[in-house]
Amino acid sequence: MASKEMLDMLNKAIARELQVTIQYMWQHVMWKGLKGFAVKDELKSTAITEMKHAEEIAERLTYLGGTPTTKPEPIFVGGSLKEMIEHDKNDEEGAIKMYKEIIRKANDEGDQVTKRMFEKILADEEEHHDTFSGLLEEI
Repeated sequence: MASKEMLDMLNKAIARELQVTIQYMWQHVMWKGLKGFAVKDELKSTAITEMKHAEEIAERLTYLGGTPTTKPEPIFVGGSLKEMIEHDKNDEEGAIKMYKEIIRKANDEGDQVTKRMFEKILADEEEHHDTFSGLLEEI
């Protein structure tokens, strides 16, 4: 099965996905002003995608013999919309880096299922990063 290092990496990914699920959903709820109205649905949609990632990773971790964490990474809701989106963009950059490391580790361990799963999730995270980067141009 998977190494302890891989199990720990997957749990860190779950904690990150839980964090941004809550973070983006609360930002969706707390938006203000015209610009907030323009992005609130994107925040909600992204939060739901992140929640699905957490579930998928937790299922894989359980299959590999681990126990999924229930504790998110620190949540940052933010004050202004610009502050929220800047932080969200940075969180996506961190996820992209982390998921590339997980893909390498899964490949090294011969775990093609985890590798393919994270390649798909990585594509979503890159899309989220692109969305947040684009939103910052108008905020």
